Amino acid sequence: MRSTYDAHDEVLVVTGGANGIGAATARAFAESGGTAVVLDAVHSAELEGLARIEQHLVDVADRDAVNAAVSDVLERHGQIDGLVAGAVVQPRCDVVDMDPDTWRRTLSVNLDGVVWCSQAVLPAMIARRSGSIVVFSSGLAQAGRAQASAYAASKGALIPYAKSLAAEVAEHGVRVNTIFPGVIDTPQFRAANAFDSERGHWAATTGIGVSEDVVGPLLFLLSDAATMTGSILTRERAFTMGAAA
Repeated sequence: MRSTYDAHDEVLVVTGGANGIGAATARAFAESGGTAVVLDAVHSAELEGLARIEQHLVDVADRDAVNAAVSDVLERHGQIDGLVAGAVVQPRCDVVDMDPDTWRRTLSVNLDGVVWCSQAVLPAMIARRSGSIVVFSSGLAQAGRAQASAYAASKGALIPYAKSLAAEVAEHGVRVNTIFPGVIDTPQFRAANAFDSERGHWAATTGIGVSEDVVGPLLFLLSDAATMTGSILTRERAFTMGAAA
């Protein structure tokens, strides 16, 4: 997706950017003239060598590793204008079978990781009195789904977290908003859903989007055109359609 968003001289940190929505956002931001810094536990071959895209191998659940990576970004670029907190794990597991490691790992990546990344980038944003943080929630945070309790719980917790953080930093010129991206065909989605061969699509849903469908709303939230904070941008129609299918 090509965007009219002008990101020249801006630096964006994208967590979970090795593939899916994060990778699509990094590409679009770089194509718009900015520098996209991807923090992910795996390296992305598809982003390798692309202009204005940097990759750091970071587990966002590791607070020290996050702080080190962000410090490196600030040392080399002097600023961070945006954070897209998209790192996620989405295990399939019945509650009766869930072990402590699965539960804690899901919350440590999906929830703690957002907290650590927010902590790391906020001092620089506050100092410049400018910045935008975008947090990912999910329709499952409201609707729930079998074998998705840990994921849904982590995404549900992010909604009040983002609203509270927005209230804390608004006076410093930093905006924090949440996005519900809808059902998107990503590696994480495929790992967490079974393919319905009879119906010819993934799980019991229709209208699945692609990662590029989310890029426009994300770039809007990162831009100065998005004057709101503590808000939720929802593009969940595909999810609603699927829930009714």
